[in-house]
Amino acid sequence: MKLVMQRVNQASCTVDDKIVGEIQHGYVILVGISSEDTKEIVEKMAKKAMDLRIFDDAQGKMNLSIEDVGGNVLSISQFTLYADCRKGRRPGFEQAAKPEFANELYQYFNQCIVNRGIHVEEGVFQAQMYISLVNDGPVTIVLDSKEIC
Repeated sequence: MKLVMQRVNQASCTVDDKIVGEIQHGYVILVGISSEDTKEIVEKMAKKAMDLRIFDDAQGKMNLSIEDVGGNVLSISQFTLYADCRKGRRPGFEQAAKPEFANELYQYFNQCIVNRGIHVEEGVFQAQMYISLVNDGPVTIVLDSKEIC
């Protein structure tokens, strides 16, 4: 599992000219699921992501979690995080999970966050999405389950 987390002041996801997910202060999380992922890995990654202290405290130091600041999450399924670009000019996606399995674990990831009391907005799985965001900092963190779990 791979996560690309961006700390944002606002973000939205548009599909077919309609906003389907929108947040203010919080994270946009691009979520990549591999064929090797499990619910246990998803749980660990959701916990790690929500426990990170990357919001500023009163002294301007990154010392607060998303829970501490009452932030929200815009979660976007992103199979292209598993692009293999080592050969040729066209990426391969063999490591990415098949859609049905990926969607199951993606939904489970979002539920793990909701279970912590954090509001989650979602994109539309397998849709052409347009993500708009204002990155705060900018702060962008990449989490890979192979390094964390």
